[in-house]
Amino acid sequence: MQQRFPLKPLCLLVLQALACQAYAAGPEAAAADDSAAIGAMAGPVQTVEITGRGQSRQVQNISKADLAEALPGTSPLKVLEKLPGVNFQSADPFGAYEWSTRFSIRGFNQNQLGFTLDGIPLGDMTYGNNNGLHISRAISSENIGSVSVSQGAGALGTASSSNLGGTVQFFTLAPSDARGLTFAQTLGSDSTSRTFARVDTGLVNGVFKAYLSGTRQRTEKTKGVGDQDQDQLNSRFVLNFGDNSLTGFLNYSDRREVDYQDVSLEMVKRLGYNWDNYESDWQRAVNAAKGVFTGGVNSLDDAYYSAGGLRKDTIGGLTLDLQLRSNLNLKTTIYHHDNEGQGHWYTPYVPTNASNPISLRTTEYTIGRDGVTSDLSWELGDHTINAGLWGERNEHTASRNYYAVTGPSDTMYFLNNPFATEWKQKFVTTTSQYYLQDTLALMDGKLKLNAGFKALDVEIKATNLVGTRAAGSIGAEKKFLPQAGVNYAITGNDEVFASAAKNMRAHQPGVTGPFSQTQVAYNAGIASLKPETSTNIDLGYRFKRDSLQGSLAVYNASFDHRQLSVATCAGILGCPSTLVNVGKVDTKGVEAIAVWKFNREISWFNSYTFNDSKYKSNYMDGATLVAVSGKTVVDAPRQLFNTEVSYDGGAWFARAGGKFTGKRYYTYLNDGGVPSYWLASLSGGYKMKNLGFVKDLSLQVNVTNLFDKQYISSIGTNGFQASDRTGTAQTLLTGAPRQVFITLNGKL
Repeated sequence: MQQRFPLKPLCLLVLQALACQAYAAGPEAAAADDSAAIGAMAGPVQTVEITGRGQSRQVQNISKADLAEALPGTSPLKVLEKLPGVNFQSADPFGAYEWSTRFSIRGFNQNQLGFTLDGIPLGDMTYGNNNGLHISRAISSENIGSVSVSQGAGALGTASSSNLGGTVQFFTLAPSDARGLTFAQTLGSDSTSRTFARVDTGLVNGVFKAYLSGTRQRTEKTKGVGDQDQDQLNSRFVLNFGDNSLTGFLNYSDRREVDYQDVSLEMVKRLGYNWDNYESDWQRAVNAAKGVFTGGVNSLDDAYYSAGGLRKDTIGGLTLDLQLRSNLNLKTTIYHHDNEGQGHWYTPYVPTNASNPISLRTTEYTIGRDGVTSDLSWELGDHTINAGLWGERNEHTASRNYYAVTGPSDTMYFLNNPFATEWKQKFVTTTSQYYLQDTLALMDGKLKLNAGFKALDVEIKATNLVGTRAAGSIGAEKKFLPQAGVNYAITGNDEVFASAAKNMRAHQPGVTGPFSQTQVAYNAGIASLKPETSTNIDLGYRFKRDSLQGSLAVYNASFDHRQLSVATCAGILGCPSTLVNVGKVDTKGVEAIAVWKFNREISWFNSYTFNDSKYKSNYMDGATLVAVSGKTVVDAPRQLFNTEVSYDGGAWFARAGGKFTGKRYYTYLNDGGVPSYWLASLSGGYKMKNLGFVKDLSLQVNVTNLFDKQYISSIGTNGFQASDRTGTAQTLLTGAPRQVFITLNGKL
């Protein structure tokens, strides 16, 4: 049973706000107040804050203006791919198709990173929902004010139980002080239509402002048959009393996306780059299920009739920001998240009946999360003391069901009453975290030292309701995870920084964690199963000149008790995974970023990453030794390079960019990999400013995959394997072809 907003904490928070009206407070800090950028598709030239000045960690920030020049509806994760250390892949032009989304930093994949929205945890954003949701569902991209990326050690107070590597923090755009309506309409390739509208109340009586926005996106797949659609509602308010503030939001998302067919290298050669599922040809799917193959098909798994994913999410929260004294600030947030999800797959392995060899297989999810975060900041002379806590209770269910099908009908809706349930599990996860940190400023602020620690405790109780998957209890606890850093300003334009941090990734519930195994496998391995831990070290230099600014960083990460989930059969069969501890992984690398601003109109952005991530231990797969020691970590390219030239002449603006991604392996023994590739993009437009009663009117064109490159985008979509010498592992997705979109937006 899903949890609802806890009324008692909610009432206490409101009462706390009313009781503290006499206190003085600082300005609102949780939301990025960049409202003027809504509707203005072009902002200042190269708005990436590459330096992260004053930070002891490698940090970059993306502003609203930079987000606005991306294709509307683009996942903010895709916008981040230009930053050093960041590898992003997706099979669609928006980067929002969740089955294909792959995001990693310095060789750490997304379920080893931390993600938050205004401090609220988004979980690890895995496809098989268990503890959060993708940022593309949490909020419309038009309502994001800024993004902060820490490639190494994330901030101690980050509410995440998975941030072994870096953290990504998203901040919501605040309601505007000016009343008005913002609109945007995008049309383009594959019948794409995206409509966005937002109404701002403006500042009412000098103390209250709010907005309500709606987004409707419809687009067809770039190959095959099917749609990828989403509807969203976002709302937010800010109430100021004295210098304190109470902020609240409630967001809703309904996403339905038809899947692309996962392919292998052998399939691409045999069936072609544009191969996809059978949808619209039901009889061919039935024939194939009976073993009658045509058109080069030679396997049940070459194609299915169709597949898809459905997700409904409601997430909301209240934040009370109190300036208790001039040097003492307390910010408390409570939040709730409800999720319902289903993954559909037409399977030829389980018949509906004797005459119909196909049924519809689903993986079904629910999430009910309630949580609280609280952060205290106290400035005491040269010291700034930060302390805080995070607590969450998450009730999550997952099940595998089969439904009868009678023919080629639309099944992209939530199903019920299956004819069979293969397995069903319930998980209750309780998380508690607290942290303490002191930052000391010396030499008139030129030298900053910070040191602190966090303590993390995550307990999972799994109940097996149907089937043979594992049940039991497992915990991950570390009472002392230290972090320390230093920043020294050599001059006003040059500084050096260094940091070190110890982190832990807790065990995960759901379809990919230790309870995804059989009870026998779980019992055999539980004694040796330990939570993953890492030690991250950064050392870097930042500089800024009149026409050039940049940074250079070197890093090392030592990763212990790495857990690998090894696929044991074709993805559609849904076999229990095998979870193995491969021991130690070492990562080292270099990151460089530079922006030249030649004049007011033209700038040139570049980032380069060299990353070397290697397994340092072999592992046993049953009685078989898998010799992975010395092999490159899967989905961790050694080289990444991004370059982008921008022009902003006032009315006219344009950007042209190129991205290089090095070779990536999808097998632990490195005998299966996909080649490196270049990808180009182009955007440009015209700002008409005011036209009659319409303000800030602009027209923008975005072209993705400019030269129509054929390439493999996402890897590991059906998991990674030890070996694939024949190239038949069906765990790859091809990238989207060239796409063209045009957007008109403005304000009323």
